[in-house]
Amino acid sequence: MQRVTENVFAATDMRGCNPGYVVTSDGVVVIDTPQLPTKAVAMRDEILKRGPIRYLINTEHHIDHISGNGLFAGLCPIIGHETLLKDFGTVSSGTPYSHTLEAVKKDDPEGLPLLPAEKDFILHPPTILFSQKMTLRVGDQIFELIHTPGHTRGQIAVYVPKEKVAFVGDTIFCECQTWFHAADPDAWLGSLEFLKTLDVQT
Repeated sequence: MQRVTENVFAATDMRGCNPGYVVTSDGVVVIDTPQLPTKAVAMRDEILKRGPIRYLINTEHHIDHISGNGLFAGLCPIIGHETLLKDFGTVSSGTPYSHTLEAVKKDDPEGLPLLPAEKDFILHPPTILFSQKMTLRVGDQIFELIHTPGHTRGQIAVYVPKEKVAFVGDTIFCECQTWFHAADPDAWLGSLEFLKTLDVQT
């Protein structure tokens, strides 16, 4: 994981999402989980050296942001937008398990032993939901969870004012083609304009 600020860490070199975490004076808050099992385990183990995991936040329902949730199961509550329960883990073809298995076989064969059998494959959706905005206080950090629809209808950004960092999920793609299969382009443009108003450096 790359160090973004003194207390913020993120990865931008993994298949799928850019997961990260924020260290507070009372534990760690995780944003999204790696799709590949060995990456998820490595991230989890790195985080636990810094303190207990207080919350895991999913920025959207797509499988590349959530399939690592199972490797964090039982460690903390999971937070997401209220629409995530209906959409959680939906894939364009096949099943969540077949989609994950294909990715692991291709990009993380060492992680195959960490992947449960299909009958035991659980996606672990959020148990704490919000609609437009949620303020989360953990230790000395404040997290603003803000609905930023467009890429998906339940898309959110996680703004950490003290660190001047925002985790924007797939609202912003860099140097690659974006995905429109579940998108609302007009809402997406509005969310991009909103993100410009945040006081962020990263």
